[in-house]
Amino acid sequence: MSDTTRAFPLTDGRFAVPGNRWDLLNDADFRPAPVAVVIPHYEQPGQLALVLRAIELQDFPADLVEVVVADDGSTVAPDVTASRLNVTVVRQEDRGFRAAAARNLGAAATTAEVLCFLDADTVPEPGYLRHLTRLPARLPDAVVVGRRRHADLSCWRPDMLEDWWFGATAPPVLAEPRWLRDAYDASADLLHIDQRSYRHVISAVMCCSRELFDDIGGFDESFRGYGGEDWEFTHRAVVGGAVLHHARQAVAWHDGPDWADRPVADRLAVKNREALALARLIPDPNARRSGLRYAVPAVVVELDTKEHDAASLTTTLGCFLHEDVGVWLHGARSADLLAELGVDDPRVRVGPVPDLVARRCHSTVVGTGRPALPAKSFTELLRRCGDDGVATVRVAGTGAGLVVCASWATNRLRRWTRGRVVFAKPADAQRIGEVLEVPADSVELRCVEPDVDLSW
Repeated sequence: MSDTTRAFPLTDGRFAVPGNRWDLLNDADFRPAPVAVVIPHYEQPGQLALVLRAIELQDFPADLVEVVVADDGSTVAPDVTASRLNVTVVRQEDRGFRAAAARNLGAAATTAEVLCFLDADTVPEPGYLRHLTRLPARLPDAVVVGRRRHADLSCWRPDMLEDWWFGATAPPVLAEPRWLRDAYDASADLLHIDQRSYRHVISAVMCCSRELFDDIGGFDESFRGYGGEDWEFTHRAVVGGAVLHHARQAVAWHDGPDWADRPVADRLAVKNREALALARLIPDPNARRSGLRYAVPAVVVELDTKEHDAASLTTTLGCFLHEDVGVWLHGARSADLLAELGVDDPRVRVGPVPDLVARRCHSTVVGTGRPALPAKSFTELLRRCGDDGVATVRVAGTGAGLVVCASWATNRLRRWTRGRVVFAKPADAQRIGEVLEVPADSVELRCVEPDVDLSW
């Protein structure tokens, strides 16, 4: 049974929380931790100088801050010798826009406990690091996004920043994306999230723990070209058990307008390329409106075939395939049974679930016996498992059962029960999410008889 009233201590003094309840940790829990600011960069010496000076002006312990400039193939390496910061420059060759790979390169060059990703054209206010790192320092599952505002900084120099912060002068302020502000307001700064909240985290002003970043595998380097890699990262983080938060006091100023207000050549083609790249990796129904099927399904169904024959397996499979699912069959006779079915359906496979899928599916359904239920009932079980804070939905009938597990809960539980750092109280592992017990008759779950009649 979940406990939504408290955070759960880990053995190293940090915490885990039930569901997305970052609000259970308050400002009194803040402890500064070693922070690496990873700055992807390409041919931006003037903007980088502004960002480095702004980091020097942070109200955060300077001895806990290191900066890694991850250069994405500039003609000349960035010169950081004028900075008083602890700065490292790492570089990759110019093979097009590779921000995802640059961020991974920068993260690999540091062992800091907390990683802050800050674009080279985005200037942080003095309290930025303090506000952005508050949660990840105590809640290693946290992915925090700051508030990115926009200004025309084309005429600004590093020595002008202090006057700006003290209110003596300011650059022209540009429009802020209204849809993001509305999303943060409606969700109480991402306290209340759903399976589409990944869209509200932007990597230009993002922070997470080293543990989480390494556990989910960093950014997907297959993204080449502007946009999309931050949504894919955040979606995979949420599936991996992340807690999302918007730190509205962590303000950084982007030099120039939001992408929607920029004069972008071939704008529609750019957005379509991004949409196609995301649709193959993020099982969001809004990204898959065409009805096409992809290698990464929203739901993984795992079936043990030991009690099945071909007829009963056909009946069981038919209960799930109306959803965006992939089915993986286990058991000694699985391959023979699938061959007997004679199907050519890439959604049904034999063997273990691939890592590509396991890291991105919203939920996993494990079937025992020979389960069957109406399509609408299966859809309802998935919906209930997608509710805020629900970890597991169980249905047990005579001779058949289904267990629907939310991926965020499965992965968070794995992270804090199998590693070096674990729950200080082992019983807390069972309290991170709600477990719903659903009566079999309420969803018409039944056990399919062997040699069920398939004739028509």
